[in-house]
Amino acid sequence: MVFTIESFMDFLLSFLPAVVINHVLFMFGLVVTSAFSICMMKQMQEDVNVPLTEISNLPLMDKGNGCSFSAVTSTAIISSVIFVITLILVRVLFVIYCSSRPMSRRAQKPVSTLIILGSGGHTAEMLDLLAVLQKDRFYPRFYIAAATDNMSLQKAELLENSLAAEKGTPITNAGKFMKIYRSREVGQSYITSIWTTLVAMVHALWLMIKIRPEVILCNGPGTCIPICAIAFVFKVLGIRWSSIFYVESIARVRRLSLSGLLLYKLRIADQLFVQWPRLQQQYPRAIYVGRLM
Repeated sequence: MVFTIESFMDFLLSFLPAVVINHVLFMFGLVVTSAFSICMMKQMQEDVNVPLTEISNLPLMDKGNGCSFSAVTSTAIISSVIFVITLILVRVLFVIYCSSRPMSRRAQKPVSTLIILGSGGHTAEMLDLLAVLQKDRFYPRFYIAAATDNMSLQKAELLENSLAAEKGTPITNAGKFMKIYRSREVGQSYITSIWTTLVAMVHALWLMIKIRPEVILCNGPGTCIPICAIAFVFKVLGIRWSSIFYVESIARVRRLSLSGLLLYKLRIADQLFVQWPRLQQQYPRAIYVGRLM
């Protein structure tokens, strides 16, 4: 049997819940960083030939002349930086691993769902996908489209109104509809897109704090990148765990779209679905589901 990190994590999770593993990994990072700090402090003590217990008692001028004080400060800063980096890396690896596991079926209770729409056929494909979605399971639903997209939210609102009419519920209880700034417009230069991308990230942060979705559905528009990036950061920081499901457009036969490629390579999406077997062969971690539209 070949030993891998994934097989080791599967073995641990078969005995311990994920939250316990998370704390164990945190303590491991703390121990590694502490050991490194102790080694650095001992090495510094040998270099300056001044006991560490006497450094704090030295006059201010002696500290400067002997470089002891600056060495202690530098060591503390380096140790702190290494600790933070180690902690972040451990947490990121844990999030990536847990994101690849199936979503919990905890009592089939409703989960708040964020649906990202986009022009160029993305909205039509997403609405076709929503037609077969378990409406009672993915509720409440929040729809987001680019600020310059004038049609997508109207189509989504018509869908929600029709669902409300079928159930006999008030239309006011239909989904919530919001807009977000686009990172880059079609034909926009890459230089000016730096500013618009920053604005979009801030707007995405505000929307994610407001909505706090448990599930994010997207299928290709570039609008989804800031949202998914913020959602991943929230996972790492432990603010909110949002499962990200990306369905690649049926028009993508040979290679993933730029949005899909980013989410795949950076391992941001929990699950990435493709509708052509050739894509699954080219991107092994993708899930082939056949034609959905």
